[in-house]
Amino acid sequence: MFKNMGMPNGMLALYTSLLYLPWVIKPLWSPFVDIIRSKRWWIVSMQILMSAAMLMLPFVLPEGDGASFASAPLFYVTLILFWVTAFASATHDIAADGFYMLGLNAGTQAEFVGIRSTFYRLSSIFGQGVLVALAGLIDTRTGDVHQAWKITLLLSAVIFSIVTLYHTWSLPAPASDRMSDTSAKRIFSEFGRTFVTFFRKKYIWAALAFMLLYRLPEAFLVKMMNPFLLDAPDQGGLGLSNEAVGIIYGTIGVAALTVGGILGGIAASRWGLKKSLWPMALSLTLPCLSFVFLAAFQPSSLWVIGSCVALDQFGYGFGFTAYMLYLIYFSDGEFKTAHYSLCTAFMALSMMLPGMVAGYVQEALGYTAFFGFVMVCCLVTVLVTFLLKVDPEYGKKH
Repeated sequence: MFKNMGMPNGMLALYTSLLYLPWVIKPLWSPFVDIIRSKRWWIVSMQILMSAAMLMLPFVLPEGDGASFASAPLFYVTLILFWVTAFASATHDIAADGFYMLGLNAGTQAEFVGIRSTFYRLSSIFGQGVLVALAGLIDTRTGDVHQAWKITLLLSAVIFSIVTLYHTWSLPAPASDRMSDTSAKRIFSEFGRTFVTFFRKKYIWAALAFMLLYRLPEAFLVKMMNPFLLDAPDQGGLGLSNEAVGIIYGTIGVAALTVGGILGGIAASRWGLKKSLWPMALSLTLPCLSFVFLAAFQPSSLWVIGSCVALDQFGYGFGFTAYMLYLIYFSDGEFKTAHYSLCTAFMALSMMLPGMVAGYVQEALGYTAFFGFVMVCCLVTVLVTFLLKVDPEYGKKH
């Protein structure tokens, strides 16, 4: 959306990367979700807050292009609403994770993990594919990109609000879902112990390096993927329409990502984490070459572009499996759930920091050199993978 409004890549990447911040710092307020009200109350309340923010977005989206769009007072109102939505979403994640454990028994939890993952992928296709293509279609017919995005944002807000209304009465209310009886003093004491024990874990510095740097190439690449596909050829991009981007990246790309993730899970269960690390690290890095090819030759064929994007996303889905499995492995022990939350915070940080500067790096280098720079970053992924110490039997399905 911001790209269609003419926002420079540097500003675009900076502002959108900052939306990761709530997921970076959410462990800081997670104890309050335990001691104030029920998990169900938090889930419904956060959905209502997100609905309200999303319903306001279409009416505050400023007119203008480029610098005039980014300097308009309403633009900062738009950013605030996106931030409110991001903080509410991060808080919703905290409550939802606990709610699943309270509302489902051990047998149905495994089933719902699969259902949850499936709907996450479907929502990605809807958000990155269907909505982007819809905005492009409306823009083509009306010639007004601002109006196109306002209609698209309003439609998504209405759909989300309907789901929220459904959840207000359909979500179960487990008897165990109530405010914690534990005193606030004890919770904060345990909260402090969580941090201390996490940073005293064996091989903590190698683990932190892996968490923060394994996805470095992806963190740079993902921020510039859509701008590259949309920018005109004379600017180094491919000049695709919103409809084409919605189909190629939001649909074909997400489908390839999903298949890569499924096959990655199967491979990891057979090989174990240790043997999976190197094949998955290579699958995460080598497909970045497809964007070097696209930037160098700027093909116009949607089949060629779609194949390159699918290859990259498949490699990411396959390679990401090792990363998530390692987070689970490193979190094992006392405070397993809290330590996993800290690991995912570092994961969000690993995407936020490079993403904040990705646009400025691209503006300085141009697309071809930028994707070459991403390939150099792949060496960092190889290095941090080499530093890991992992139990050879962990992750194998016996």
